[in-house]
Amino acid sequence: MKHRIVVAGCGGMSNTWIDYAMERENAEIVGLVDIYEESAKAQAAKRGLQVPTFTDLASALAETDANLVFDVTIPASHKQIVTTAMRAGCNVLGEKPMAESYADAEEIVAVSVETGKSYAVMQNRRYNKQIRSFLDVIKSGAIGTVGSIHADFFLGPHFGGFRDLMDNPLIVDMAIHTFDQARFLSGADPVSVYCHEYNPPGSWYKGNASAVCIFEMSDGSVFTYNGSWCADGLNTSWEANWRVTGSEGGARWDGATMPYGESVDRSKAEGFIREMKRVEGSQEWNGREGHFGCMDEMFAALEENRPAETNCHDNIKSVAMVFGAVESARLGQKIKL
Repeated sequence: MKHRIVVAGCGGMSNTWIDYAMERENAEIVGLVDIYEESAKAQAAKRGLQVPTFTDLASALAETDANLVFDVTIPASHKQIVTTAMRAGCNVLGEKPMAESYADAEEIVAVSVETGKSYAVMQNRRYNKQIRSFLDVIKSGAIGTVGSIHADFFLGPHFGGFRDLMDNPLIVDMAIHTFDQARFLSGADPVSVYCHEYNPPGSWYKGNASAVCIFEMSDGSVFTYNGSWCADGLNTSWEANWRVTGSEGGARWDGATMPYGESVDRSKAEGFIREMKRVEGSQEWNGREGHFGCMDEMFAALEENRPAETNCHDNIKSVAMVFGAVESARLGQKIKL
């Protein structure tokens, strides 16, 4: 199958997507789109792409006979780009978040059903040898039935630009990654959330850059998230700092080194504090990491005519966690998802 690709959005992230397309023998970039056409022209010149440039996606699709769109636009543009592409007969691969609101995400899923076209969302933090090893520890049964998953995320990035002006910069722009990781690790979906958002002293963000969330999951477990995007010092990794508790032990991953667990040593006598034995995760996963790993899965899904792991029909459940948390914080109460 030959993938004829139009890239929508020519900002910094488009470089990664273009790099990926250019390495594939069965992919060809046939057009670049940006609301500022000079940006598209500059990108084409920079990458040596002899392709037409456009300011409008519909025009680009009409003139290029594309069958695939890369959506690397800002979140506010995702619904328009994705629905336009699918209604024009194209599949879509795009950057997170899936949409700027839950209503927009629902509309995108409806258009996917209506057109039969697929939309897969970049969730690159699933594609990491350490998180795959962490999942192996959890699913091995060594720590028993999972009761709770906990993620701490504390960083202090000074982005500038649109993030500094968002109402909910941490939850809407970043927490989608951690929420999606929690679904990946638990294999469960959210059923309720209570969230408290706040903006601590010293924050350089206009909106709430910190939050504490409690999610009840469909398997009866609880997922807690404690995060800040304006935390200077003692930073976690971008992958967050994780702890999973089970009926037979627990597992930890700091997001930077290999995970491990401890399980009850049943060969030892019972005591006030049980004796434990260390559990190591496997290192068998050999896929590529990060964006390229996620795109490998997206393209494999297209070629095998199956839903991608991060297809919109699944990813909307992670989106529900984001906007459910925002709504809970606004109302000051627990809400069902």
